[in-house]
Amino acid sequence: MIAHIKGIIAEKFNSSIIVDVSGVGYELALTTLDYDEVNLNDEKKFYTYHKVAETAEELYGFSTLAAKKIFELLISVNGVGPKAGMAILSLGTPEEVRNAIANGDVSFISKAAGVGKKSAERVIVDLRDKVGLPSKYGTAEIVGAPKVSENDEALDALMALGFPLKDATDALSGIDENLPTEERIKQALKSR
Repeated sequence: MIAHIKGIIAEKFNSSIIVDVSGVGYELALTTLDYDEVNLNDEKKFYTYHKVAETAEELYGFSTLAAKKIFELLISVNGVGPKAGMAILSLGTPEEVRNAIANGDVSFISKAAGVGKKSAERVIVDLRDKVGLPSKYGTAEIVGAPKVSENDEALDALMALGFPLKDATDALSGIDENLPTEERIKQALKSR
């Protein structure tokens, strides 16, 4: 399995990119947000999900490990494939998608291309307990809720150590975000 790819963005087309890694080009499908943030000739690292099917092999790329983990949760839901998972993740940041699931926001999830109301309800029922507590409801912060910032290296590190998204989020709640990443990870591990 290909866990991540780091290389130069050689081409961009139709929400996909080609990443040149030492002369070998890997095509990655990206979410809308990740696609909009990459530029040709940038060096980037993407966490990947490698789908092998009878007729094709596909690579899906994510700028953060949290996004990849949410994607894996989404495609674990019966009836939600990789394309629907990418469409749901394209609705907003991974934290916004996580909050929508945690808050039971069917209308937000059903805005994704190819995802109807029944599929959105199934996503929420299956994943609500797996994504952790919401940190926001609409635009209002929830007092006492775990704070999760985008591109949180401590969150990515805990998930790389095998913590599920919910447990990693819970372990980091209450730990000062201004501390160095290594210190936040140590405190999170001690609190478990």
